[in-house]
Amino acid sequence: MIEHEVAQRLLVSKELARLAYVALDGTPRVLPVMFHWNGSEVVISSFHEARKIPALQKRPDVAITIDTSSHPPEILLIRGKAEISLVDGVAEEFKLANYRYGGPEFGAGRIAEVDHPGTKMWRIAVRPAWVGVLDFQTRFTGGRTADDFAGRGQGNAA
Repeated sequence: MIEHEVAQRLLVSKELARLAYVALDGTPRVLPVMFHWNGSEVVISSFHEARKIPALQKRPDVAITIDTSSHPPEILLIRGKAEISLVDGVAEEFKLANYRYGGPEFGAGRIAEVDHPGTKMWRIAVRPAWVGVLDFQTRFTGGRTADDFAGRGQGNAA
């Protein structure tokens, strides 16, 4: 499904991804994040002090969604394991994401704000192990057909 046109469009869009994981206290968390798709991984950059890192190191299973707010919505669902590595300096994917989301001036400014001697970042890479796409035109929740979906809430669903 990662090759589906909706998936490919969302992976290069300016929509935020939402990263879901389990915190150290065992409760679920969801964070909106900028990301970079490198063709095989969704990469999220985080600063060295981020509290999500110990939780991801303990429980690397994550879910990511990237979706539109338009109607009908387009939704990309990804599950995988977070592979975490520490980067000296500003992570390349942080740079690429900031340029994509904000354009050249914003990207350069944001990078200048954080690019100092001693900067360290975490690179959180998620290689999709499972992918789902919903476009509410041809692909619906629960594997329903368009007719099934149109009849939702009418007591005729199994």
